[in-house]
Amino acid sequence: MLNKTLFFLVTLIAPVFFTGCGQFTSAPESTFIPMTEKQITRSEKNHALDNNDNFSPDDKFLCYDTRGTVYNEDIGNCQTIEKVEIATGKETVLYKPKEIITGDKAAPGVGAVSYHPIEDKVIFIHGPWVNEVKERGYYGKPNRTGITAKGDGSGEWHFVEMRDIATDRPTTPGAHRGGTHRHEYSRNGVRIGFTYDDFLNTDYDRTIGYMEPNANVPKGYTHYFALLVKPAKKGEAKPGEIEKAHGDAWVDYAGTKRAFIGKVRAENGKDYENDLFVAEIPGDVDITTAFSGNNKEYPVPPKGIKIHRLTHGMEADGIVRGSFDGKHIAFYAPDKNGIKQIFIIPADGDDKSTDVKKHPRQVTNFKSNASYLRWHPSDKWIFSVCKGNVAISYVGDDKNFGKTYFLTNDNRDRDQLVVSHSGDVAAYGIEMPSKDGKRKFKQIFTLHVDWSKIK
Repeated sequence: MLNKTLFFLVTLIAPVFFTGCGQFTSAPESTFIPMTEKQITRSEKNHALDNNDNFSPDDKFLCYDTRGTVYNEDIGNCQTIEKVEIATGKETVLYKPKEIITGDKAAPGVGAVSYHPIEDKVIFIHGPWVNEVKERGYYGKPNRTGITAKGDGSGEWHFVEMRDIATDRPTTPGAHRGGTHRHEYSRNGVRIGFTYDDFLNTDYDRTIGYMEPNANVPKGYTHYFALLVKPAKKGEAKPGEIEKAHGDAWVDYAGTKRAFIGKVRAENGKDYENDLFVAEIPGDVDITTAFSGNNKEYPVPPKGIKIHRLTHGMEADGIVRGSFDGKHIAFYAPDKNGIKQIFIIPADGDDKSTDVKKHPRQVTNFKSNASYLRWHPSDKWIFSVCKGNVAISYVGDDKNFGKTYFLTNDNRDRDQLVVSHSGDVAAYGIEMPSKDGKRKFKQIFTLHVDWSKIK
């Protein structure tokens, strides 16, 4: 209780400058700085950015999936992975399965695509082939792996990690027994982070892991799989133990720190708290020391992984994001009014530290929930969306910390915000009516940020 009181006192006295979300007409003129918005896609299908790393390394293209175009919004019914050239609006299919089953039970299912940060290729979820459905079942969270496809439209692809659900022997070292999701390359392009759902042992909730190239990679695949967090069984966590890990992202360039939200048993032994954690993965960790599991035993992370808890009782939420210099982590948590705001904390922070500089600091003071936070590469600004409008908030120094500007000011419902490598362009989705007016499709828009207008 004392810790929570101290936290709120710190956040209250922190210098935050804001006029309010959802009250643009009464806000001072300086809070809204109009920028140039442009519609990029127009074809009658959905273009889902999914708030991943969608810009190509040269910022000329955006990758997306087309979920929701056919049947329903489930990734199982998504049929293509594509890219669009920002300058021309030209769309190119990067991957499409040869056979597809559509419906409540679907296969293979593709989606949640991200660009490699350096190479011209994308990575995305892939479920079971149609000819595997009889043996594997239909698309599902514990029934998928990662695939990469070339960014040139040639259709060339490769499986990333092996899925092995054998029950008559141990799982193949370097393989998993379920499904990976939200594959994210570290900024140097070596390691891949992801969320994970196990197929063989459903007594465990979602957790997180990482992959990297290794001489002992299972034959036919490019990366060796390992967990970062072995959670406690559902409902069996002891005080302080993590029962679920999710919302993860890389903190630093080399991928030695992965931040995540942990569902952890409270000290009273009954309730749960959702807080920010960091998994530390030194560069010299031997990933092959991980235990891949078997039909009775759950996988175990490699030796040398350390888990550091940064917050206690803050009810952190959403997908966290590491700054480009690896020094800070941005995340969501409710303010004293229960509104989801953006906070930042040093990557080695701790809200119980005697050093207040290690504590979380509230960035936004919106009157409605913040969403889709992304760092600007300078680490001085954080982009977000509030009530469908794009905002930027300053975190560069104490003098103007939290000062927020809106770059759009209307009733459009923008979502899935992503930011270019240069930091000069934001992209997002807006639902637009079809030509016949009978339905809506998610279209991609870009917003060019003129930084000379922002003071």
